[in-house]
Amino acid sequence: MGSEHQIAFFLRELASRNTQRRVAAAKGLGKVGRREHAWVLAETAGDPVPQVREAAAIGLGRLGVPEAGEKVLPLLMGDMDPWVRRRASLAAIHLELRGEGIVRAFTKLLDDPEYHVRINALVGLTALGVPGDVSTLVSLLGDPDGAVWGRARSLIYDLRDDPAVKAEVIRTAREGDGAARIEALTLLPRRCTERLLDSLLSGLRDPSPDVRIAVARRLSGVETPQIREALATALDGEQSPAVAARLLHMLEQPGDQQLIGPARRWLPDPVAGPAAAQALGEVDTGTAVEHLRGVIADTALPGPTRAAAAKAIGECGRWDAVWLLLPLLDDPDADVQTGAVDGLGSAVYNGLRLWERWPVANALVARLTADPSTAWRTGYALIGLADALPDLRRLADSTEDSQVRAAVLPLLVPEDRDSPGHGKYGAEEDVRRLLRGLDDLQEPVRYSAAVALQQWLKVGFALPPGRDAPPDRDAPPGRDALHDRLMALASDPSPRLRQAVAAVLEALADPGGPN
Repeated sequence: MGSEHQIAFFLRELASRNTQRRVAAAKGLGKVGRREHAWVLAETAGDPVPQVREAAAIGLGRLGVPEAGEKVLPLLMGDMDPWVRRRASLAAIHLELRGEGIVRAFTKLLDDPEYHVRINALVGLTALGVPGDVSTLVSLLGDPDGAVWGRARSLIYDLRDDPAVKAEVIRTAREGDGAARIEALTLLPRRCTERLLDSLLSGLRDPSPDVRIAVARRLSGVETPQIREALATALDGEQSPAVAARLLHMLEQPGDQQLIGPARRWLPDPVAGPAAAQALGEVDTGTAVEHLRGVIADTALPGPTRAAAAKAIGECGRWDAVWLLLPLLDDPDADVQTGAVDGLGSAVYNGLRLWERWPVANALVARLTADPSTAWRTGYALIGLADALPDLRRLADSTEDSQVRAAVLPLLVPEDRDSPGHGKYGAEEDVRRLLRGLDDLQEPVRYSAAVALQQWLKVGFALPPGRDAPPDRDAPPGRDALHDRLMALASDPSPRLRQAVAAVLEALADPGGPN
């Protein structure tokens, strides 16, 4: 506490005619005063000047005497001045005031014009564990300030078992406006969807595109002819690209030729175009694929749309898919190149024809070195393509780019014991490459090597025989030497590398694992 002469000075200054002196005195007394001075500040809260009332509220919060503030602070929370309301509500929170009066005061502040005051009201009601006015609280789900609607959402979630709160959330989800309805829809559990079905179907025609998207998202997973017909009807009349993209994703279905027309309509749009191309790929009929061929050939279309079409062509796996995609690896648009890589990856996953393997392997391996920044994506496309193994091994031994080394090492791990290209000699050489990767100067390579080694052991491949202290660094180490090397990496600064190393050590220690 402050000295007596400081307190006496502030008490005298509270009677000054100068506003700024009274303001400073109220704040100062809140800092250095004693418990009994809280009642002096409570009397000062009736000052005709807002700045002084604000300072009195600040001082009451600092002195921490709930009995002095329990009557005056609710009055100040209804003050005409927003700063007084803000400081008074904050002081009430600090003093942990309770009772019907303080609940009413916080409730009135829920729709205050000042967002800081609305935040304080929500914080206060949360501490009290009550909703205040339920309709006003739920309406705050649409508040433009994120700090407000976020706190309102949290309070509503905490009170989700309150019948009045639950009923208001359901009402808002059915017929609320804009953002409030969207948030209410996300708050309700999936089991409530059936109760909302009529309002959701009518919500597909809501004036707000954001509401239409939220309604469509809520309808996802409801597989009935009625819902599908309603979504298709909504798509036919939809004018918003964002909503159309959502509806196209939901209506994707193999062989549904009725989707071809709406998808074609949205192909030129930069927002909905990728979803339209993906939908055509899912339809996967001759007509749909013909449209996809036209998309990748039309350089006037947006890159992301052509990329989605390229990926869809690879997934469809028609006779000419590989030959359509390979030239796109040199397309001027980077998005299209990416789509071609993804499409070729799908073709590899689904199984290439014998005469397609070498051209695809050659093109993708070349892309690894030509564009190291996309090495990981290209590497995913190469998974399972044994024809690429010789070149991948060469890159693992010779490339200077760490991104390429990191992407290549996992590709050396066989998918199972019967994978082609992994004979005894090849397996021994590949595991040497993984072990060398553990000592790489670049963390991504060390991490990739550890993950690959874990997968190697998981597949069931044994480590090659070797001595525990090889003079030649390239000779395969025994389990003890490998264990020591891994233990050294267990203190690496990289958390993910430490986690990967721990997994390898666990696999080595497993008595039932590979030996």
